[in-house]
Amino acid sequence: MPMANEATTRERILEGCYACIARHGIARTTVEDVAREAGLSRATVYRVFPGGRDDLVRETVVWEMGRFFGRLAEAVAGAPDFATLVEEGLRFARAAILEHAVLQTVLVTEPERLLPLMTVETERPLRFVVGYLEPFLEREERAGRLRAGVEVATAAEYVGRLLLSLI
Repeated sequence: MPMANEATTRERILEGCYACIARHGIARTTVEDVAREAGLSRATVYRVFPGGRDDLVRETVVWEMGRFFGRLAEAVAGAPDFATLVEEGLRFARAAILEHAVLQTVLVTEPERLLPLMTVETERPLRFVVGYLEPFLEREERAGRLRAGVEVATAAEYVGRLLLSLI
């Protein structure tokens, strides 16, 4: 686990990269731009992201996806049942994506750069979504609303993949 100072530095770099992508796009964002934006040296950026620019951009996309799913989890935290969870989650996700200025800009100007990053990293958000769905599905199972013979883990993964494809 990174020490607090390392975590803070990593966060500054990710925030700086996100700001640069918002301003310049993915293709024109450089490690130098990110270092300047974060108020750090290029050497520090490379120390934290030894894979260089590609590693940094990929991790920034993953970081922003994590923030999105964190907001999504907060938005549906009070859902009383599985159906409401799905409905509120999809409603929130649609609105959040449509209102996400950076995402919308990059999807219009550089979809060929962003979409592969999002699809390659699907396993991370899938694990998060499945972990979030399983307790709801377990309650559905206990209440007799899950068809007999359906395994909760399998159902959670199936529904999670379906929801991610819709999002």
